[in-house]
Amino acid sequence: MAYDSPEYAEIIAPMREELTSIGFKELHSASEVEQAIANAKGNTLFVVNSICGCAARIARPAVREALEKYPQQIEHLYTVFAGLDIEATEKARDLFTSFAPSSPSIALFQDGEFKTLIERKQIERHTIPEVKETLVQAITEHFVS
Repeated sequence: MAYDSPEYAEIIAPMREELTSIGFKELHSASEVEQAIANAKGNTLFVVNSICGCAARIARPAVREALEKYPQQIEHLYTVFAGLDIEATEKARDLFTSFAPSSPSIALFQDGEFKTLIERKQIERHTIPEVKETLVQAITEHFVS
């Protein structure tokens, strides 16, 4: 099945909605990613979403739960979908300096400056509460005074 097929779009719609329903803005091009990060004053949470059943099904709920703990700490929520938003995903990964491509992954930026990345290897084979705690620790370290 091609990534741009209607069937694929239908399959991933609920996966996209898990993030967009809690305020994430989808970015679909490299220029959208560049502009979003360049103009993001304050704290940004950036998720590279994916269809991966073993890790993404853990990452999305963990992100939601972490945001419930610190709703005021994150001013900007952005996401790209690996395998579909190809150009946007490549640009986002370029911003995650010194990390290999990973999806899903969760990045933190402050005033457009990359701070840290939670990679797939920190998500897969972990529970939602464990990944939530990893993200909460990163938010606390980088965004909470």
